[in-house]
Amino acid sequence: GMSRCWSVPTSSGRAWLTSSGVSSLATLRRGQRGRGKGSEMPRAGLSAERVVERAAQIVDVDGLEALSLSRLAADLGVAPPSLYKHVAGMSDLVQQVSVRAVGELADRLAVSVMGRAGHDALRALAEAYRAFAHEHPGLYPMTQAPVEMPGGESDPMRSMAARRTVDIVTAALAGYGIPDERVVDAVRMTRASLHGFVDIEVRGGFAMDAPIDVSFAMLVDSLDVALVALAGQ
Repeated sequence: GMSRCWSVPTSSGRAWLTSSGVSSLATLRRGQRGRGKGSEMPRAGLSAERVVERAAQIVDVDGLEALSLSRLAADLGVAPPSLYKHVAGMSDLVQQVSVRAVGELADRLAVSVMGRAGHDALRALAEAYRAFAHEHPGLYPMTQAPVEMPGGESDPMRSMAARRTVDIVTAALAGYGIPDERVVDAVRMTRASLHGFVDIEVRGGFAMDAPIDVSFAMLVDSLDVALVALAGQ
């Protein structure tokens, strides 16, 4: 049933959020232990979480290309070297913003589909996905592909958050009764449909004089029909 399916993403969500919070707190405590009487006192309230939060705001307002350590430091009212107490450098900062973006999208989707099933869950998921892209035009593209890290390795925190998103979509579609061997197809079809529409929309690609909301509703209804058909195969 839905309760069994939901145990996976809900549990993952708590684990991810808890580990993130502990990590930030540990970073803050390490900084406190390292301060001597003559060391520089950081700006009150500055933490790893606040640094990444402000960076995410810059990305949403002005785009990823506008993000720099000097811009971030100026916005936070600190000297650029102070940021290195919380981030290892620009690459690390972008990676942390990416993790935050994926986590926020997962949170939004999880809340939207809780207690729902079938077409109701699909519609709620689709609306939440679309709303996130509109409210976070800078962060949304960062949810679609991993930010390249030095050495080409993947960030385990981002991978965990991305996996949670897939788990949430999978659970949302559980009510359709899709055979196990076709669930991956269903999840890919759903994500591709929503991303394709939303990506064109936020880029201003729908220029024709027709209500976009109506077109989106038709997309969701058509996706519902396709998922029902997939369940019957």
